[in-house]
Amino acid sequence: MTASLAFLEDSLAELDRAAARRIRRARVGQGLLDLSSNNYLGLAHAVERREGQFGAGASRLVTGDCVSHERLERALAAWLGFEDALVFSSGFAANAGTISALVGEHDVVFSDALNHASIIDGCRLSKAACVVIPHLDVDALDRALATTPHRRALVVTESWFSMDADTPNLAALRAVCDAHKAIWMVDEAHALGVFGPEGRGLCAQAGVAPDVFVGTFGKAFGASGAFVGGSGVLLDWLWNRARSFVFSTGVSPALADVVADRVPVVRGADDARRRLEVMSRRVRDAVPRGWKTPGHGPIVPIIIGSNDDALAASHSLRAKGFHVAAIRPPTVPPNTARLRLTLRADYTEPVIDSIVAALQSLA
Repeated sequence: MTASLAFLEDSLAELDRAAARRIRRARVGQGLLDLSSNNYLGLAHAVERREGQFGAGASRLVTGDCVSHERLERALAAWLGFEDALVFSSGFAANAGTISALVGEHDVVFSDALNHASIIDGCRLSKAACVVIPHLDVDALDRALATTPHRRALVVTESWFSMDADTPNLAALRAVCDAHKAIWMVDEAHALGVFGPEGRGLCAQAGVAPDVFVGTFGKAFGASGAFVGGSGVLLDWLWNRARSFVFSTGVSPALADVVADRVPVVRGADDARRRLEVMSRRVRDAVPRGWKTPGHGPIVPIIIGSNDDALAASHSLRAKGFHVAAIRPPTVPPNTARLRLTLRADYTEPVIDSIVAALQSLA
């Protein structure tokens, strides 16, 4: 290590003292039940062998479209009711690239206080002013839109927040954005496939549609990558100006084929979604009293408080055969370290019984 990087040892030591250092570990193996992935419908473990082109070769603006990309985007648009869709390499790329393509200097982004890091970084990259709105506070958003000078306004929220499992009043947000002529962008990364008619997400469940819809394939689809859905003119603009799309190699055509084949699977998984709802209520009821379990659905956050206590609870569950990550700052606010369980629709009743018993043992 060169002298110029010596400061990193002290910085890592500070993380150690705060019980906040992340270490590399082997992927969860046999003998542990993984309760930390976002594999809601259990599709991440499906093995599909097929012929097909593995690499896109370059940016799609350079090498052109392929049948696999077009088939996936048509399937997504038809399922979700949008004019068009555009596939990105990741959810981070979709959020960061879309925000920075839609707004710039002289514009303002109104962002929920607990939005994902990809949204925060997209705001920074855009060079637009950013007004942080208290979490889920629609009235505060209304006031901010009315009193903040701007050329163009973009309102960004998640539909189901992955660390608190809570949801904004989406119908009210749609109305406020319409009243102020603001663009409304919703990240449905965790909700897609889990909620709503045909798994179309929480906006569809609320009977509203955002101007900009972001979804990912790394959760319910059990794959990787992401997309933006919306009007044809929106997607045409992103094709030209979303830097994370323009300057990235296109998504693997073979992966696009796998995801396209899974669209009808996710769309038709109503029984799995009902199972998730039932098991989510049962697991939430098993959390020891005194620990908060906010939100709803198959993300079950258990807010413990200190980093050390959260790590101790995680280690206790690991000894019982469960991998449950301790989520600590800066991922969550200070003094809100937590366990975060995520449930899968393919868990059997005996598996749920074992999860319930393990949680009750923490009391």
